[in-house]
Amino acid sequence: MGPSPERLITPVMELRRRALALEQQYQDAVNQAAPGYRESARNLLHYLALRQVDVRDLQDELAALGLSSLGRSEAHTLHTLDAVLIALHRLASREPQLEPVTAVDFKLGRTLLQEHTRRLFGSGSGKRAVRIMVTMPTEAASNSDLIRHLLASGMDVMRINCAHDNAEIWLKMIENLRRAERELGRTCKVYADLAGPKLRTGPLATSAQVLKIRPERDLRGCVLKPAQVWFMPEGEAGTFSGDAPGVPLGGDLLPQAQRGDVIALTDTRGKLRELKVVSKIGGALLAECDRTFYLETGMTARLLRKKALVAEGRIGELPTVVEPILLRPGDKLIVTNDDAPGSPAPLNPQGEVMRPAQISCTLGESLSAIKPGEHIWFDDGKICGRVLENNGARMLVEIIQTNPAAGAKLGAEKGINLPDVKLDIPSLTQKDLDDLAIMASRVDMIGLSFVRDPQDVRALREEFNRLKVRDVGVILKIETRAAFENLPQLLLAGMQLPPVGVMVARGDLAVEVGFERLAEVQEEILWFCEAAHVPVIWATQVLESMAKFGSPSRAEVSDAVMSGRAECVMLNKGPYIVEAVRFLNGVLERMEAHQSKKRARLRRLSISRL
Repeated sequence: MGPSPERLITPVMELRRRALALEQQYQDAVNQAAPGYRESARNLLHYLALRQVDVRDLQDELAALGLSSLGRSEAHTLHTLDAVLIALHRLASREPQLEPVTAVDFKLGRTLLQEHTRRLFGSGSGKRAVRIMVTMPTEAASNSDLIRHLLASGMDVMRINCAHDNAEIWLKMIENLRRAERELGRTCKVYADLAGPKLRTGPLATSAQVLKIRPERDLRGCVLKPAQVWFMPEGEAGTFSGDAPGVPLGGDLLPQAQRGDVIALTDTRGKLRELKVVSKIGGALLAECDRTFYLETGMTARLLRKKALVAEGRIGELPTVVEPILLRPGDKLIVTNDDAPGSPAPLNPQGEVMRPAQISCTLGESLSAIKPGEHIWFDDGKICGRVLENNGARMLVEIIQTNPAAGAKLGAEKGINLPDVKLDIPSLTQKDLDDLAIMASRVDMIGLSFVRDPQDVRALREEFNRLKVRDVGVILKIETRAAFENLPQLLLAGMQLPPVGVMVARGDLAVEVGFERLAEVQEEILWFCEAAHVPVIWATQVLESMAKFGSPSRAEVSDAVMSGRAECVMLNKGPYIVEAVRFLNGVLERMEAHQSKKRARLRRLSISRL
């Protein structure tokens, strides 16, 4: 015997009553929302009321009657409840008596989300609803072709990360984008991501001026292409075309060298290497060797002809190499609040650690808030440590989690997360205020990093008012546990300063809430934002392997498909970023025929024929 429609009327009526009561309780928040967002604020409150109750059993019973199980009611909660109540009354042969209330229906809910998305991210390509955002590398300031290729491949939003580079570089990126827009007849929004009060590792000490050059080998170790280097007069290195690096070389060697001569040197490891001169163009010569070698500034090079010494030279200034800190479980690391460059642990002749590796951190004043026993995470969760000692200026950390075999390398400007610590620091740093003064009038959106509560949103609004900035979108970056826990209040505050969007910053968020909870948390963010008709940016490591190495992993392809449930997907920079944009564009266009948000769309399937 199935469930009774008569009996189910009461619990659904109670859900409706709770929804209207919560709306009444927060009527001021609804009234403070900007025009065009008040209905969204009301619907968000209705959905919050629904999610304050466990309705899983009720869902099963409604589904058994062929009715909506409320599982897709985010964008039109009260309307869905009313539709279910009317159906239950009809099934129970009763006349529905519902207090008439204006509610967001299915069509309006979808329209509001689409309109808020268009206002924030622009019209897009027209072929897909989901926009593609791309983080700009530094070279985008000088390489206008890169931006043109990205725009042609499907980029809808340019992301400028204000944690890197400077205003001069950012403005050149925008200038190159505007030129590409005119050339291609396309438009693209510009998003500036404020650095925020982000804890980061400090600089590392420069360790050497060394260049490694190696041949290309096949799987069996056979040389496919020898190691090549252009030796060039000092002051000209690096300017010659081709794949081989340019290395400055002083002395009499270059003028006297001939094709077929040998350049002999002892590399940094004490290995004797002989490089054959294969070409000479002007004052530069190309030399090659079938073995790996390491060059260093000041190294002596000898020119040999039929094994006789002809001339000598010295390697000129090479680029400085910064050695990252390699950390494994059980290692110790000192974190300081000063500006001293960090360095790996020094070893004695027996290979034993003489003292722990050391690195500084930004926002060093926050160091005193960390207590022994609490956890500290580095580089988006790649390295986890436990604090052993802390005197406020110097903290001793034991590494407890990273790759147990290979370890992990910690570099400069890598993120630090303190999920156990509540830091009392303003959301807008002085750097953010300086960057806003330059960028706010030149971009379409500003990203509020490490937002925690509605006061942070109000602080940004006050700064907009001071700068007399209007119609600039605000992206609330959900990357802390506090931001996730305060998401409903943040959404209501953001509706006072539209257009507004939310970024699911999965890197920091995973560390803050725990990796095992990330899937659950990102789902909840999507649900709440859909209820508020607020567009979402799906960010962090989307197609990262493809952007960096040219080929995606299978897991990344699945993640790219899932990203289509958001309104915008963010790709990070990499050598193959243009190819990654093209790939993502194709995935999103194809999946749009199959899925909209979390609803399956039943297009005709060719494989359905028997």
